Amino acid sequence: MKTTAFTHHHIELGAKMAEFAGYNMPIEFTGINDEHIACREKIGLFDVSHMGEFWVKGPKAFSFIQKVTSNNVADLTDGKVQYSCFPNADGGIVDDLLVYRFDEKNYLLVVNAANIEKDWNWCVKHAKEMNLEIGVELQNSSDDICQLAVQGPYALKAMQKLTSANVIDMEYYTCKQISFAGIEKVIFSTTGYTGAGGCEIYAYNKDAEILYKAVLDAGKEFGLQNVGLGARDTLRLEMGFCLYGHDINDTTSPIEAGLGWITKFVDGNDFVNRAYHEKLKVEGTTKMLRGFEMIDRGIPRQHYPVYDADGNQIGEVTSGTMSPMMKIGIGMAYVAKGFWKEGTEIFIGIRDKKLKAKVVKTPIFKGQKPAVK
Repeated sequence: MKTTAFTHHHIELGAKMAEFAGYNMPIEFTGINDEHIACREKIGLFDVSHMGEFWVKGPKAFSFIQKVTSNNVADLTDGKVQYSCFPNADGGIVDDLLVYRFDEKNYLLVVNAANIEKDWNWCVKHAKEMNLEIGVELQNSSDDICQLAVQGPYALKAMQKLTSANVIDMEYYTCKQISFAGIEKVIFSTTGYTGAGGCEIYAYNKDAEILYKAVLDAGKEFGLQNVGLGARDTLRLEMGFCLYGHDINDTTSPIEAGLGWITKFVDGNDFVNRAYHEKLKVEGTTKMLRGFEMIDRGIPRQHYPVYDADGNQIGEVTSGTMSPMMKIGIGMAYVAKGFWKEGTEIFIGIRDKKLKAKVVKTPIFKGQKPAVK
C-alpha cells in the first residue's frame, strides 16, 4: 500500500486509516461530523497527495488537451483553471479532472487517484497519435508531488500569512506559482472539492514537511482541523459535486450527469466522441443525474432504487449520506425523464420501505458561510 508524504503525521495524530486508491489514507481524525462542520465554519486541512498530476508541455499542448477533454481549452488564459472530463470512445467518461494553464505551452492535468494508471494510458495513447514525446511533452509527476487542500471561510486569510504574493484576493479557479512558507515555488490554486472556498497547494515531496508544519501553524488561530476522506465525501455531496465511480463512470455521458457546462460544442473543439454527446444534447436523454433531499427519515446509499408514487422503479441512487449541516438524508440519483423538475416527489427504497424524498437543485446545502478576509 502506498503512502503520501504526510501519512506519518496522520498516524501520529491517531487518524482512522484505510486503503483508498492504493494509498493508506486517513478516513477521519476526530469524527466525520466534527471535521465537516470545521471545514464549513473555519478551516479544514486535507491531504490529497494521492491525486495524479500530468504535465503537458510544448507547442502541441493546447491541441492535445483540446482533443482529449470535453471543455473548451481555448477559454483558458494564463493562471486559469478549468473543470473538465476525458470522454471515452463508448459514450462514457474516462475520468473528470482539472486543467491548469500556466502559459500557452505549459499545462497541468490533475486526475483522480483511483484512475491515475487508466488516465495515463489514455493520455499516452492519444499523445502518441499526435506525436507528442512521452516523458518530455507528456510527463507523469504523480509520485513526485504532494498536495494539501486548505478549505473553509478562513482558509485564504490564514494562508496569506505564508506568502508575500496576494492570494486572499484570488478569484475562484485561478492559480499562481509562488514562493510560499519559505519554499521557493509551489502551485497555489483557489480550487477545492468542498464548496467551502479556500485553496489547494502543490509542492514537491522534498518540501512536504516544511509545507505541512507551516500550514498547521498558520491555521491554528482560526481553528484549523485535519479532515479525512469521510468528511471530504459528505462535503462534496452537500454541494452536488460528482464523484467518479459513483455519479459518473465509463458508461455515463457528461450530458446525462448534468455536466453539459463542461461539454462545449463550439468550433475548434473536436474532442473524442463529440458527435455522440452532441446528439444527446440535441435529442435529449432518458435519464439525468439529480440531487434530492429526504422528506421521510432515512439515509440513502449508492445503488438504492428510486421509485415513483405508484411503486415503479425510475432510477438509482449514486451517492447518499446524512448531511452534517442539514441533519437530513441527501443524495444524488439518475432518474427517468419526467422526474427532473425541482420539487418533484420521488421515493427511495431503503431496506424494505419506500421513503419519500424530493428533487432539489444543487448545491443541496445552500448555507455556506462566505470567505473571511
